[in-house]
Amino acid sequence: MAARQRRGPSEAVPAHAQRGVPARDTRWRQRRWGGRGGGGKTGGRAERVAASPRVRCGQLLMQGIPWAPVHSAADQPTRLRSGVGAEMANENHGSPREEASLLSHSPGTSNQSQPCSPKPIRLVQDLPEELVHAGWEKCWSRRENRPYYFNRFTNQSLWEMPVLGQHDVIWRGRAQLGCLAGVGAGGREASGLRSTGTPKPLALVATLLVSLHQSDPLGLNATPLPQDSSLVETPPAENKPRKRQLSEEQPSGNGVKKPKIEIPMTPTGPSVPSSPSVPGTPTLKIWGTSPEDKQQAALLRPTEVYWDLDIQTNAVIKHRGPSEVLPPHPEVELLRSQLILKLRQHYRELCQQREGIEPPRESFNRWMLERKVVDKGSDPLLPSNCEPVVSPSMFREIMNDIPIRLSRIKFREEAKRLLFKYAEAARRLIESRSASPDSRKVVKWNVEDTFSWLRKDHSASKEDYMDRLEHLRRQCGPHVSAAAKDSVEGICSKIYHISLEYVKRIREKHLAILKENNIPEEVEAPEVEPRLVYCYPVRLAVSAPPMPSVEMHVENNVVCIRYKGEMVKVSRNYFSKLWLLYRYSCIDDSAFERFLPRVWCLLRRYQMMFGVGLYEGTGLQGSLPVHVFEALHRLFGVSFECFASPLNCYFRQYCSAFPDTDGYFGSRGPCLDFSPLSGSFEANPPFCEELMDAMVSHFEKLLESSPEPLSFIVFIPEWREPPTPALTRMEESRFKRHQLVLPAFEHEYRSGSQHVCKKWVLGREEMHYKAVHSTAVLFLQNDPGFAKWGPTPERLQELSAAYRQSGRSHGSVGSSSSSSEAKDRDSGREQGPSREPHST
Repeated sequence: MAARQRRGPSEAVPAHAQRGVPARDTRWRQRRWGGRGGGGKTGGRAERVAASPRVRCGQLLMQGIPWAPVHSAADQPTRLRSGVGAEMANENHGSPREEASLLSHSPGTSNQSQPCSPKPIRLVQDLPEELVHAGWEKCWSRRENRPYYFNRFTNQSLWEMPVLGQHDVIWRGRAQLGCLAGVGAGGREASGLRSTGTPKPLALVATLLVSLHQSDPLGLNATPLPQDSSLVETPPAENKPRKRQLSEEQPSGNGVKKPKIEIPMTPTGPSVPSSPSVPGTPTLKIWGTSPEDKQQAALLRPTEVYWDLDIQTNAVIKHRGPSEVLPPHPEVELLRSQLILKLRQHYRELCQQREGIEPPRESFNRWMLERKVVDKGSDPLLPSNCEPVVSPSMFREIMNDIPIRLSRIKFREEAKRLLFKYAEAARRLIESRSASPDSRKVVKWNVEDTFSWLRKDHSASKEDYMDRLEHLRRQCGPHVSAAAKDSVEGICSKIYHISLEYVKRIREKHLAILKENNIPEEVEAPEVEPRLVYCYPVRLAVSAPPMPSVEMHVENNVVCIRYKGEMVKVSRNYFSKLWLLYRYSCIDDSAFERFLPRVWCLLRRYQMMFGVGLYEGTGLQGSLPVHVFEALHRLFGVSFECFASPLNCYFRQYCSAFPDTDGYFGSRGPCLDFSPLSGSFEANPPFCEELMDAMVSHFEKLLESSPEPLSFIVFIPEWREPPTPALTRMEESRFKRHQLVLPAFEHEYRSGSQHVCKKWVLGREEMHYKAVHSTAVLFLQNDPGFAKWGPTPERLQELSAAYRQSGRSHGSVGSSSSSSEAKDRDSGREQGPSREPHST
């Protein structure tokens, strides 16, 4: 047996020494590609193939290379077809030159029961005492140039500081690999994948292994595969969070003893068999080396990441029972989308026929948002039980565009033309509606005076025309609004009652599908133990019915999912994100049989919420830049978003508008139904005035009632003419600790259509857009929250620096005129409703 050699703190330890297993037969191989530690270079440097079969299998699957182990009666070592085994072992511990003196153990003399830990650089062991007793120690990664954590008892390795009871990567990996095994139920066609439910494509295994490697620096926790090179189904393991020990709780900043917090074990409903495979659908073959197989293997590997799903939430809530909303189904979602398109068309026709105007931009979308604030109906999107029937949001926005819609003015001739159109439209409206004699007299006199001024003065500037327009609006506006009031209220009432009829049709369709599959509409609510738990995704009480067939194919970098001819699209990066969120959050579909149908329902839902116009709805789902999210988490402990979606979220857990479609992807449901007792939160609501006002009331109620650290960092537009009630109330709130103002056109948002838009189109930035209004950042915190996450000057300075860092490094192409065009384009995607027009 070769003698064991001493190693310095910075030298690497071979993979078999780390795992405590005998050395395998090793060979010198030429590096054919660069791993994460190899810099992606091709060179003649030789490396040893000394990794375990677990890591070898994972790396071969990620590269799309088949593997075939060879076995003998005397424990003959496994031989691979290609030498890639040592990459994961070498990438954390030095260069191949330092690996020249690998240890050699004979099978008969190796001590397998005592795993050897790597020799780390001696860092300051500032770990809690419980972690030290559990075998954890802090080591240094030469490849990543940052510390990691290694357990000498279990050989686990983690990038982030471990928490007892939450980092059993071996258990999690085996459960996921087991649930992805058995490919015979699925199929792949020439155009892509076809799912009955969703077959389990082996491409999902690659992303699982990549994600395990991201949380496992040494690659020691890979799941072993059987020797027949096939995945074996493991016993079903529910993806349920496990209880946290009381010793894991970190002391709060105010020294108050924290209550015991657990992670709930949410029971699932009775299982429903998935629908059978479509006759004639070819089965998905095992990976080979063909280009199609490699493309399928790379489907779930994101090339750009704009999120951090590894951050654990610090939000604490009271344990609640499952939600009673009905589970999503493609057939129901298809009907809902068709009816919403009809309702949008009805709205357009009513505005054109009754008022002679186009529907105000985003007014229908904000109508749905405002209605859901007060709606008590059953449909997740369309309102059906609201008081009052007339929407204040829709009424206000239509009235703002009567008699004509005012837009931004650039040139003198445009201002003159706009003044003439407004005067003509005001006269026509007052003559065609029932108005008092005084109103008719005032409007006609001011209109005639305006026409006389336009005929006489030919040297007026743009500012003169805008001043005259403002004067005409002040004189005629109240009389015009009074004349149009009944008609506009009729539009709002008509749209609401049509929505009510559509909700009944959708509900009947949904209940028919449940009845067809013998699923009860109502289930007995389980008893909920009153205890505090860390926040977890919302669960549904009603069992999900079997899902129909959904097709998927990839075009360039876009994943296309089709159901009955209706196609939705999402970029490959965000498809990978949805897969990860689903794996983290869904507990009733360990085999991923319903993944694609649920993704189709989610994308279709948000497509209908956005609208079909150019840039329509993107502002309602805009999000903060990545650098700002990183700063919020680092400086203020933010780990949860109060207004997000599975498409634009940065953290793993968040609140969103739709608990039925989004709960499978990590959502806790609507923010106004979310009542945390502790935690640090970011709130960037859709810029709907009624929703923002309801948000302020909800936050102040939570801050008033919780004795635990609670913090909300709110981002809303700084509208001053007139100021919004939400902004005024937060500025006067006793919980306001600081207010920061970001000037217009000096900061940006990420587009709400980031899941489909390209980063650059014809030299223009599409992923971000400049904010055309100033943004107010308000810190609402109770006393313990202020003591723990207070906005100190240093933290505020770093947050402002993060906004500067997130700015576009690519300047506008062309002269100042092109910059002006960019501003106009961004203003077309502005998130707020129509405000008073600006003269510049």
